[in-house]
Amino acid sequence: MYKILSLFSLLIIPLFLAAQPKGKIQNVLLIMSDDLKASALPAYGDKICKTPNLDRLAATSMVFDLAYCQGLACYPSRPSMMRSIYPGSKKKPITLGEHLQKFDMHTSRVGKIFHMGVPNSPRNGDSGLDVPACWTEFHNTKSPETYTPGLYRQMNRGIATRKMEGRQGIGTKERYWAAVEADVSDGSDQADYLVAEKAVQLIRERKEAEKPFFLGVGFFRPHYPMVAPKKFFDMYPLEKMRIPPLIEGDVDDIPPAAHGFMSGQLLNETEEGRRGMWQAYYASVTFMDEQLGKVLDELDRQGLTDSTAIVFTTDHGYHLGEHGFWQKSNLHEEVTRVPLMIRAPGLKPGRTNSIAELVDFYPTCLDLLGLSLPKEIVGKSLVPILKNPNTQVRKTALSLHNERHVKNKGYAIRSANWTYMNYGKKGEILYDMVKDPDQYTNLIDNPDYAENVRKAREQLSQRLQQVQ
Repeated sequence: MYKILSLFSLLIIPLFLAAQPKGKIQNVLLIMSDDLKASALPAYGDKICKTPNLDRLAATSMVFDLAYCQGLACYPSRPSMMRSIYPGSKKKPITLGEHLQKFDMHTSRVGKIFHMGVPNSPRNGDSGLDVPACWTEFHNTKSPETYTPGLYRQMNRGIATRKMEGRQGIGTKERYWAAVEADVSDGSDQADYLVAEKAVQLIRERKEAEKPFFLGVGFFRPHYPMVAPKKFFDMYPLEKMRIPPLIEGDVDDIPPAAHGFMSGQLLNETEEGRRGMWQAYYASVTFMDEQLGKVLDELDRQGLTDSTAIVFTTDHGYHLGEHGFWQKSNLHEEVTRVPLMIRAPGLKPGRTNSIAELVDFYPTCLDLLGLSLPKEIVGKSLVPILKNPNTQVRKTALSLHNERHVKNKGYAIRSANWTYMNYGKKGEILYDMVKDPDQYTNLIDNPDYAENVRKAREQLSQRLQQVQ
């Protein structure tokens, strides 16, 4: 028996290990924020938000200006990304982590990578709808969320109080509009702080192990409730918040099915509430950015930066009052467009207008590592774009609002010049994204755009065949 095992060790194991990454890039660090709209970041043109760590990552990365999510909420977007399938697909390829384990790579996560209900999971410290098989090891955090000591504010009701009683928390109907200016100045009682601390520890352990790794670091902010130390709120005075205009008749030319399910719940009636939402969103983004900086710094300290590809993204974007819309589950640009930065050692940083989808994350990682791809995944490697930002791997991006519970199912494709949305018998929308990037005018019945509409319908039909 001993001789058989020895023979196996000599012949089989070396062949298996030979399949590990042997190029310059040995590891992948995935960093995800939650509910992060691209347009709120300085790297994407915002002039108010402060994200020094994301800024320095962007300076050394390929920044994708036209990256799009496939699902419009945390779930189904996250499993779509981690399995490289479209929401609603009957296919179920193994997760990226499971595939990497086949090549003897260590896979770990801390925080939210697959779906976790917020504020439920971070308050309870559970794994939500995580896929344990994806990870060699995984870690959760516990934080008080809405019940954090500090000034609690409920923007849709104009409430500001330090009392714990009556706060909107797990399962309550108005938790979407809650924020807390936390008393603990460094945020050490908050989920994102704890996620960063654990990520730092895991990076040190991976350095000591000297084994290729995939590490997922999932931050919870700026997802509601928007909790951050008071100092971050102080960076953004209410009177300096720029809020989208509310224009009478703005959405009269689009079908009601396209409005999404998140009404303002009084927010559209008060300017102070809308400003408060922007203030809290910016504050929680900057708090998240500070934690992200700790992770990047540790990678540098451990000498792993030159062997580790870094991917930063989110699950979907977010409405903060544009067209009177709030939150997510909407096919407009503020929700479907996501930040995507990929830092690949050995490849030049830059900026690209090439279209990308979150399902492309999976094959891109494998391509960077020089590893084979599973057959069932639908994503395309973005490495050709990392090598040449003018390269195109897609003509359109597909986003889907097709979960079982959704009444107004809809689909959207984004090309370089237009966005088309289809809600079946409930209506269609076409926006000229060159002349009307903020999506104010529906051109679906404009005869000058008849050919665009015909082409868009045809392309959507072709793209939806990939969802099977």
